[in-house]
Amino acid sequence: MTTAPWRDRALPAAARVDDLLSRMTLEERTAQLYGVWVGAATDGEGVAPHQHDMTADRAADFDELITRGLGQLTRSFGTAPVDPALGARALARAQRRIAEAGRFGIPAVAHEECLAGFTAWRATAYPVPLAWGAAFDPPLVEEMARAIGRDLRAVGVHQGLAPVLDVVRDPRWGRVEETIGEDPYLVGTVGAAYVRGLESAGIVATLKHFAGYASSAGARNLAPVRAGTREFADVTLPPFEMALREGGARSVMAAYTERDGIPASADPELLTHLLRDEWGFTGTVVSDYFGIGFLQTLHRVTGTPAETARLALEAGIDVELPTVKHYGEALVAAVRAGEVPEELVDRAARRVLLQKCELGLLDEDWQPQTPESVDLDPAANRALARRLAEESVVLLDNPDCLLPLAPDTRIAVVGPRAADALAMLGCYSFPSHVLPHHPEVDLGIGIPTLLESLRAELPDAKVTFTEGCGVSDPDPSGFTEAITRASEADVCVAVLGDRAGLFGRGTSGEGCDVADLNLPGVQGALLDALVATGVPVVLVLLTGRPYALGRWHGRLGAVVQAFFPGEEGGPAVTGVLSGRVNPSGRLPVSVPRVPGGQPWTYLQPPLGLAGQVSSLDPTPLYPFGHGRSYTSFAWEDFSAGADPEIGTDGSYDVSVTVRNTGERAGAEVVQLYLHDPVASVTRPDVRLIGYRRLELEAGESARVTFRFHADLSAFTDRSGRRVVEPGALELRLGASSTDVREVARLRLTGAVREVGAGRRLHCETDVLRN
Repeated sequence: MTTAPWRDRALPAAARVDDLLSRMTLEERTAQLYGVWVGAATDGEGVAPHQHDMTADRAADFDELITRGLGQLTRSFGTAPVDPALGARALARAQRRIAEAGRFGIPAVAHEECLAGFTAWRATAYPVPLAWGAAFDPPLVEEMARAIGRDLRAVGVHQGLAPVLDVVRDPRWGRVEETIGEDPYLVGTVGAAYVRGLESAGIVATLKHFAGYASSAGARNLAPVRAGTREFADVTLPPFEMALREGGARSVMAAYTERDGIPASADPELLTHLLRDEWGFTGTVVSDYFGIGFLQTLHRVTGTPAETARLALEAGIDVELPTVKHYGEALVAAVRAGEVPEELVDRAARRVLLQKCELGLLDEDWQPQTPESVDLDPAANRALARRLAEESVVLLDNPDCLLPLAPDTRIAVVGPRAADALAMLGCYSFPSHVLPHHPEVDLGIGIPTLLESLRAELPDAKVTFTEGCGVSDPDPSGFTEAITRASEADVCVAVLGDRAGLFGRGTSGEGCDVADLNLPGVQGALLDALVATGVPVVLVLLTGRPYALGRWHGRLGAVVQAFFPGEEGGPAVTGVLSGRVNPSGRLPVSVPRVPGGQPWTYLQPPLGLAGQVSSLDPTPLYPFGHGRSYTSFAWEDFSAGADPEIGTDGSYDVSVTVRNTGERAGAEVVQLYLHDPVASVTRPDVRLIGYRRLELEAGESARVTFRFHADLSAFTDRSGRRVVEPGALELRLGASSTDVREVARLRLTGAVREVGAGRRLHCETDVLRN
């Protein structure tokens, strides 16, 4: 029997797909362009925007639908709690049904969320992306992503909807917890590391949300994006470019939002001209959940399903997720009526099938995985989650060295986040994302609370506890007991923060945007009452965003910030409190002094900084990159290139030796910032262009060299070109964006140089240990 060319693995993928497409009917080609979401909730309590609206009229019969084939299966594990091994076997059965029902025997691509771990019951819940940013450790993030990818592959999943590469522009936005930080270089380098890890495990990484989503007006989810052309080019886009070029991502998700009247899902300049023609992307573009339908229902730029399908296909969206609504029968009818060019269907189907070919789904001997047993939270995963959690905890302040806590002290633990396991998790963890709809089901994984962890960490301490108040309710009736417990103790540990949720069901998370950066509910008043007792107070924050802390500056014994640190977050944070862990996290977002005056991030031109022209001072209480340690570091022997003049295509090295001068091991994060004194358009006063985390034993030193290239000074000029301009520059080495230790002044010479997709995107570093 002769094998059809499209089954022949010896042929190039393009030739196989061309042969397959020539054999497929229009219905079979369009079937590759959508997903099916079995079990999606229709009761208004879903996990995607307007889920109840978009699924209420769902009438597609699965058995009839799959006779034409199927592009994607949506969240077989992430929709309801299912035992991992049983879920893997159920997915395998579904894949066999799909393959057997169609003429060509092609299974679907199975996709899942994996923002902070595989969003599945009993799977490891890692720290959220904002905590990855706080760790300043891309290799560790890559290792975590590889572990997540292995778990996804073990149960038959092919595609992961992560990472989020949105750069924080307003910390009131609910999805700040899902971002890596407020700096595009940090987001790009850490995000690219996550992509490399996921892709190395054979999982298609999907970059979210392309592009501009985090710049929504007023920090309101899905609100119009107000970013200008240069902000969009220089802040929003670079992390995506880096994750594609240096991470190798094979999929991109179009954002819900619109910029200057054009929804991202209907923007061919973004999804085709920039992404494919300029950047050379060859993978698949998928819609955000129901994002195609929103062109008609929310954006109102189309009037019919056929118009909607045409606009999305023309823009460059290849796959409709999470379920079929526009790329199915409506699209087939529109093509046959001449309303949608058939070549648009072929273009998208070719991209989808090329990816399926890469994944082995067109091979004749393809078989689904049917594991007998699956452990999605093994000891190795938990150890990895613990390492990342420990590295991400930021010691904001410790003015009187109250920390580490004495092992036999009397501790009053107070606060609504101390005894709740969910205080450790973000909104895309399975327990926070899905289990609220299944209250009868246990968490599926062990998540020690901070209270449990502290008692285990300091067994000789006398620890009492009272909640004091809820996370967001206005009831202060618990203050009296909280004051009593604190007054009886040597130190009070106030554990405050967020409850992750969706669409207003939490204080942080998708659709949980806030008007200001006051602590939720009456937690601020509770902290006031605890400070008033005169007992030293250690503030521990378990949050998904930064909150304004200027009200308590100088009145607290210590301040510890953890951004939803995952299932091992309790031991990680209490390890910092006890001193077992030397804190090494650095802020990926600024911590404001006052709750108003937002939006603000550190990427400000001169008039965005404090000055005499306004009575409002936006200077943060703790700046981007800030973090303290229990040891001390000396920065020595700074050196820079011998010639302070280089061409606009030249390189320049700066080096410094960092010595641990304390009595215990610790980590310093050396950060390189660029200051451009004069440019043709206004520029941020400083911006991060390099960093290196150094782990040093007591007395150990290491010399780090940053290899600056002029490309790193590039920006978008008045004409929209990305250029390197001649002129003076400063390279500032610092322990934060404001704590500058050394400065190298140089001058770029020559003509203005336009740079494109081949420019240097990151600063290479070398480390020599002494």
